[in-house]
Order: sequence, then C-alpha cells, then structure tokens
Amino acid sequence: MSQFDYTAFLRNLTAQPGVYRMYNDQGDVIYVGKAKNLKKRVSSYFRKHVDNAKTRSLVATIADMDVTVVNSETEAFLLENNFIKKYKPRYNVVMRDDKSYPFIFLSSHNHPRLSFHRGPQKQKGEYFGPYPSAWAVRESLRTMQKIFPVRQCEDSYYRSRSRPCLQYQMKRCSAPCVEGYVSDEEYDEQVDLARLFLNGKNQQVIGTLVKKMEQASDDLNFEAAARFRDQITVLRKVQERQWVAGTQDEMDIFGFAVRGNMACIQVMFIRDSQLLGSKSYFPKVPAASSEDEIFESFFLQFYLSGNKIIPKQIVIPRPLSEEDSIVEVLSEEAKRKVKLFKGAREEKRRYLKLAQTNAQNALDAQYSQQKSVHARYIDLEDILDLEQPISRMECFDISHTSGQQTVASCVVFNRDGPLKSDYRRYNIEGITPGDDYAAMAQALKRRYKSVQEASKIPDILFIDGGKGQLGQAESFFSDWPDNTKPLLIGVAKGTTRKPGLETLILADSHETIPMPGHAPALHLIQHIRDESHRFAITGHRARRQKAKTSSSLEDIPGIGAKRRQSLLKFLGGLQGVKKASKDDIANVPGISQELAEIIYDHLHL
Repeated sequence: MSQFDYTAFLRNLTAQPGVYRMYNDQGDVIYVGKAKNLKKRVSSYFRKHVDNAKTRSLVATIADMDVTVVNSETEAFLLENNFIKKYKPRYNVVMRDDKSYPFIFLSSHNHPRLSFHRGPQKQKGEYFGPYPSAWAVRESLRTMQKIFPVRQCEDSYYRSRSRPCLQYQMKRCSAPCVEGYVSDEEYDEQVDLARLFLNGKNQQVIGTLVKKMEQASDDLNFEAAARFRDQITVLRKVQERQWVAGTQDEMDIFGFAVRGNMACIQVMFIRDSQLLGSKSYFPKVPAASSEDEIFESFFLQFYLSGNKIIPKQIVIPRPLSEEDSIVEVLSEEAKRKVKLFKGAREEKRRYLKLAQTNAQNALDAQYSQQKSVHARYIDLEDILDLEQPISRMECFDISHTSGQQTVASCVVFNRDGPLKSDYRRYNIEGITPGDDYAAMAQALKRRYKSVQEASKIPDILFIDGGKGQLGQAESFFSDWPDNTKPLLIGVAKGTTRKPGLETLILADSHETIPMPGHAPALHLIQHIRDESHRFAITGHRARRQKAKTSSSLEDIPGIGAKRRQSLLKFLGGLQGVKKASKDDIANVPGISQELAEIIYDHLHL
C-alpha cells in the first residue's frame, strides 16, 4: 500500500469549515469527520505522537483524502451525517437502525379513520406519537377499538360496504359506512373523545362519558347508559396500566451503557404527558472508541437522519463537546427552540436513572446473547472442520398456499447474529404452481447474479429442504469456480418435524452431518432456518392478503373509484357484480352499455 502524502495535502488545505473523507487503498471510505477549521483538524491526525490507538490504526490505513467545504458549522453537521449514512465507514460509530418512528394517524375524512402511519406526514389529518415500535402503535389501536367505535378499516373497504361488517357486530365500530346506524354528530363525538385520549386527557374523557351516562340514564335510555358505562370501565383499566409523565409535555430521555466494544443507547419518549415507551439501540462501535465519541456520534445521527421528531426537551446522560452548536443545529432542524438537560432536577433525574438502568439491562442481555452466538459459531466451525472462521451465512426458504402467491426468502447471519439489512424476499412468477424446485432455482438466480458479486456470496448457504431442494443449489453453482462457491447444506425436517431431529445434508456427497440435538451448532442452524421460514411466511401472507383485498374491478380500464363504488353498492358486492348480466351492469348509474360489456367480458374471461 502506498503511503499517503499528507504534507502535500495539508499544504493546500483551507481553514474554512467543512467535512473530510478518508479512503483506503481499495477506494472505500473508512472515516468521515467534520471541522470548524479543516486545516487544523486534519493536521491533528498526523502529529508525531498520537495517544489514541484508534487514530493510529486509522492513519496507517489512509491512502487518500478529500474535503467538502461548507458555509457554516450547521451545514457541516448535516453533511457529515449524510456521508456516514451513505458510506457506513469502518472507523465511524454508525447507527444501525435509521427507520422513522410510527404514529397513529387520524384522517380528515367526513368519517375520520384511525390508522397506523410511518413515513412522510403528507396526508391531511392529525398525527399522534411518535411510538417506539410498530407493535406499540398496533397495541394502542387495539385498545382504542374496545373504547371508541371509530373505524380503522381501509378507505376502499369503507366505501364499498352495503351493510355493517363484523367489527360493528363486535361493538368495535359504529358502522358510519352504512346509513342509519350512527349519525354524523354521534360519530364526531366519539372521534373527539379518541382525540382527547390520544392527547393524554384521559380524565377529561372519563368525565365527559360520566355526564353522558348520567344523562342517558335520566332519559331512561338504559342501553346507551350501559354503553357509556362499559367505555368508562375500559378507560379506567387503561389508566391504571399507564404511567403518566408528570409535568413533562414533550421530552426524549437518553440512557447510555458501554461494555468492551459494545454500547447500548436507550431512548425513552414522552409525548402529551405520557411515556409512550422506549427503544434500545446498539450502534456499530469501532475498536478503541471513547465513550464521549460513541454517544455524541449516535446522538447526532439519531436526530439528523431526517426521519426522527425532535422534541422540545432532551435529557442526556453526559455532556456533548460542541453542545451550543448541536443545540443550534437541532433548533434549526426542528424550527423551534430545543433545550438539552443533564437530569439534575428531581423529575428529569428520575427518568434519566430509569433510562440508564434500562440501557445497562439491555446491554447485559445483548452481551450474553452475543457470547452465546459466538460459541455456536465456534462449535459449527469445529463440526464442519473449517479452516477459516465463518463470517457470513445465508438461508433460503419457499412459502406458498397451494402454489399461489409463492414467495422465496433469503436471510443473512454474520458473527453477531441476524443481519436484517441484507434480508431479501422474491415474489416467484412464471413457474408451475407448487413447484418448489423451480421456485428455489429462480430465487438463487435472482440472488446470486454473477460470480463477480463476491461480497454477496456467503461462506455457508443453507437450503431449507431435502435433497431435491439442495440439488437446485448444486445445479446453480455447478459451473462456478470452486474458490467462489459457498458450502451448501440442506436442512431437512425430521419425520415428526420436532426441533433437534433435523437431518443436515452436505452437497455433492449427500452425506449427513451427525449432530446431537443439544449441540450449540445445531441451535444456530435452527435459528437461521426458523428465521428464513418466518420471513418467507410473513412475505407470503402479505402478498396473499393483498391479492385477497384488491378488487378484480381495479384492473378494468375506465373503472375508477367512483364507478367501482357504484357497482359494488348497486349490485351487492363483488360477487353480485360477477353474477350480474350485461343489462344489470348497464343499469348501474354511470355505466354505459359499452362499458357494461367491457366489465362483463373482463370478469368472465
């Protein structure tokens, strides 16, 4: 490797603010940094005496550098974050999960709908959250269904109803889709109560319902009084389970724990005076990184990734090196004043202590799991008598229902366990329904397109199935050079399909690999096999549900949402449309005789 000529590079380097990138001899970005003064900051890496082991290792690997000059330190923060997100450099602390948080969305329709939402907030309506996970949102929506009979169905389903659905029968919706079941005023009252509930005004909701119950009782409307009583009962139970966040209206609290080269950051979310939950993060930490560097790098990436809501108050467990500049950047991004706190006062100190405890517990659990995974890898390497350590494994599985909506999954494990960012699903088309061998062949062809894509080729490729499925993988890799092929292993379920009775089949020789049911290596194989099975089934179910809920009317040219709604309403649903004659279809308002013939022909091909 040629030595980087840093003296020539520094000679012409500007003293303006900017972002610098360091490259290795393969041209990969290995580190991204920002600076108020580029010349001063970059020069510090090349001093004669550098105490930090990480910096010494980094400098020894540099083959080239470049810089991007910006107008301000704020721009430098943002550009640095974008580069880290794009390149995921080896020597930077990298946040692994940059997904946006989910919200509960209340639409602005005539009959508003409550639903799960993730992503840009472009639709008209109100957004409540953020929640720490999709599970937390769905759990909240399930709870709200039991309290407020506000619809949660898709708009297409709502528009096509001619009679109430099962949710109405279960008293979880007031059937606004059908006339005569609930007035607009009554429905809007329930929407207002749901809105108050989502804003943390539980006591106000209960007070309103108590008055309504008493009024209904005075009017001798005992059925309505009983309904309000049931709402109050469920609300009180929910209130008992909730932890109300005192006087804090909007706040994030960070906990931080480090052990060796592992770190855990716990983030707790308070919105509308309620603790909505918390989430643990385990960023990628380069060796010999300081605790301050780990936390500060994560903190900036967390809020500057463009998909996180920045609250008014943030409680942090340790000081930041450029706190004033960071507050300025956050306030500019949030378009309002943002304050940082160290948790000195009683209430904030209580939450900070809880976040720290949760971070330590999550780190201990992750550390134990990684030790377990590491031991399983070592056991598998011993059993297979491998010369090199396993760095990457993949597993394929096929899922379908009677050959329909076939989906192939590919899951990836590295030394830390599941590598979910590399998971892939493939919708299988153009094969005989139920032909798992052809499905496997197509999935392999789409996953491994060429020998040149060496980064995608795993050390071991597991195929969930017997010799037939394994044979497809053998055939696919038959003309590849031996030094590029993965080790192929088939995982066949035992006769009773119980864990521990799997048969492991080596490619080519088709010899079975003896492995006791309690072996750590077998537990690792079961884990990757079960994960591929779960991932395939999830994809297949989603595809099957999409096929089931999409109307065959959507594919007919000239039929938009209004005409579909008229057809379904006047002919009694999709089955009624299919059974109708051309004349019956032509009698629907907005449908001409010519269009009726097109619809009839399309449905009876």
